[in-house]
Amino acid sequence: MRNFVFLIVLIILTSVNVSAQVYTNKVVGEKNAEYVDSLKSTEYPYSLPIWGDKATAAGYDLPYSAGLGINYLWQESALVIEDLLVGFNYGPMYDISEIVRIEDATARASGVSIRPDVWLLPFLNVYGLFTKARTSTEITAGLWLPDADNVWSEVTAFKSKAEFEATGVGFGLTPTMGVAGGWIALDMNVTWQSVSALDKPVMTFVFGPRMGKSFKLKKPESNVTLWVGGFRLHLQSETNGSLPLNEVIPTDGLQAKVDEGMENVADKQIAVDEWWAGLSPIEQANPVNQAKYETANRALDAAGNLLVGLDGALNDDQTATVQYSLNKRPKDMWNFVVGSQYQINKHFMLRAEAGFLGSRTQFIGMLQYRFGL
Repeated sequence: MRNFVFLIVLIILTSVNVSAQVYTNKVVGEKNAEYVDSLKSTEYPYSLPIWGDKATAAGYDLPYSAGLGINYLWQESALVIEDLLVGFNYGPMYDISEIVRIEDATARASGVSIRPDVWLLPFLNVYGLFTKARTSTEITAGLWLPDADNVWSEVTAFKSKAEFEATGVGFGLTPTMGVAGGWIALDMNVTWQSVSALDKPVMTFVFGPRMGKSFKLKKPESNVTLWVGGFRLHLQSETNGSLPLNEVIPTDGLQAKVDEGMENVADKQIAVDEWWAGLSPIEQANPVNQAKYETANRALDAAGNLLVGLDGALNDDQTATVQYSLNKRPKDMWNFVVGSQYQINKHFMLRAEAGFLGSRTQFIGMLQYRFGL
């Protein structure tokens, strides 16, 4: 049972958008009057964004209308896993969420993504995401069973780790506006991540409000930008998958643990039955005693089904498979982010952002190139 954890492992496939903080900026101030006049008098040379010529004529400084970015992401996040069902060789699925208690589940992900984008409107950026990531999930859990007094105890604990690779695609949009170098952006994106261990792609939705300020440097078109904001991650809650048993559960010594588990379940079942048989008819009619008896039987049945299924699969470890179904969610949907960007010129930007607080930490780095379209 030590490595049974692989049956309930789930990947948090974070697809975090990382976009350089460029924006349409309303240029104001007497010292910028000459630059504003040049914006208004110069014909806008590109097709995008729509109404780009009108925006420059009104004194807005536009970024180049298209870009291509490469991002690196590292993230660690706590998960909550619930409603766990397992089965073997596509047989019946058994609900074991009452007897398997996951005390800690931590997901880690690192990867890269390619992000092409265009400014569709002067205040609206749209983009695509193409991601490749390595993910892992570590959990600490235990198998808990009740006794005749309905006192639950942990009969075995296990800890393990599963690693996977994932590819994903997605899209997003960022409404944004800026005045005098100060700006606000409301970034949001949806991605679908495909993993071989899962039956269907996992959908994630990210919302990231940010606000910041750009500071000009002496070099023309060069600046430094600082910002703060939030990061909200929503995962598709239901996950189903199938894994080869001999790939995820090392069989050395496992049969002995299964046999020991069956003996423990049988002993507890005998104790529960003896306790029930020793009650008078009036005591058996007591709703409290009935609830204890039903709860104990339900838990012991679930444990017995789990062990019998695993025992049968161990006798066919070359072809056996394990199916699982569960619901998952981030322990905290929100965390805080701070970031900075160095704009070398209007073509090239370097960016870094860190997220913390709550149960999620992350780091994002990016290089972006922009051009007119």
